[in-house]
Amino acid sequence: MSLLSDLVNLNLTDTTEKIIAEYIWIGGSGMDLRSKARTLSGPVTDPSKLPKWNYDGSSTGQAPGEDSEVILYPQAIFKDPFRRGNNILVMCDAYTPAGEPIPTNKRYNAAKIFSHPDVAKEEPWYGIEQEYTLLQKDTKWPLGWPVGGYPGPQGPYYCGVGADKAMGRDIVDSHYKACLYAGINISGINGEVMPGQWEFQVGPAVGISAGDELWVARYILERITEIAGVVLTFDPKPIQGDWNGAGAHTNYSTKSMRNDGGFEVIKKAIGKLQLRHKEHIAAYGEGNERRLTGRHETADINTFSWGVANRGASVRVGRETEQNGKGYFEDRRPASNMDPYVVTSMIAETTIL
Repeated sequence: MSLLSDLVNLNLTDTTEKIIAEYIWIGGSGMDLRSKARTLSGPVTDPSKLPKWNYDGSSTGQAPGEDSEVILYPQAIFKDPFRRGNNILVMCDAYTPAGEPIPTNKRYNAAKIFSHPDVAKEEPWYGIEQEYTLLQKDTKWPLGWPVGGYPGPQGPYYCGVGADKAMGRDIVDSHYKACLYAGINISGINGEVMPGQWEFQVGPAVGISAGDELWVARYILERITEIAGVVLTFDPKPIQGDWNGAGAHTNYSTKSMRNDGGFEVIKKAIGKLQLRHKEHIAAYGEGNERRLTGRHETADINTFSWGVANRGASVRVGRETEQNGKGYFEDRRPASNMDPYVVTSMIAETTIL
């Protein structure tokens, strides 16, 4: 092993109580993850015991140069799969020095919705299917595709096996294990319909933790692709033409939906979603109109539809839910670049409040 990797993998627990905390936050575009590290005097498991910190918001598009300080509030702790030991990853949200959430802090409003007694009583569960595409670093063309050219048409790649069908599995498996190590409730992975495209699922997660876990899973994936020299994109339609886009299907249920008679509650909830279709679409990810065309397993962006086992609908109800008369449904509209804080809280607000 090289000296560099020896030092990167150095175990600090034998020599010091001190730990490294990597503070993570969302930058000005709403999709760019940022992070920086600090040393703490010992292990911490409760986010409220962590110090607040600040950063230069003028360098992330979140504050003017003459008043550039933005304050980080630690909100959730995960084990650090890169530094290991007692070191941690800390998901934060961002505030002005006066304690006001900054405009790009979508977590603040989501936490308010999830702490509403009517929402908390219903224990909203989420399972988010995060699709993403791996690109060659120098060409920004999908991994495993001939440079400037195209592979064979879609068909053999979904859940495919083999060097000509599965591109980037080492990255995907590394990410899977790293998320489990971190304490994220990642429930599975699979190859997607377009070659070079993959999916991981986070959940079931309750309320605000769905957003925290998905953002940290995205951060871990960004770090792993950085190590591998591969570019990660959450663009909802990375390649134009007869290729599938990338979504973040959001599976959802409340206590009432999971109990006997839940199918009636589900149908009412879907009716409420239909009434606010335009508002939801506006908040479900930038560039989603390139993906929601009514083709490639999507519904048309302008039309709300739902159906049992229908992958061409806006909302899909599983066959099992119909048979059991209770369960969950899947909102298929969110794009891969959606903000999970926005989408999860909006679904709860529309269907419960």
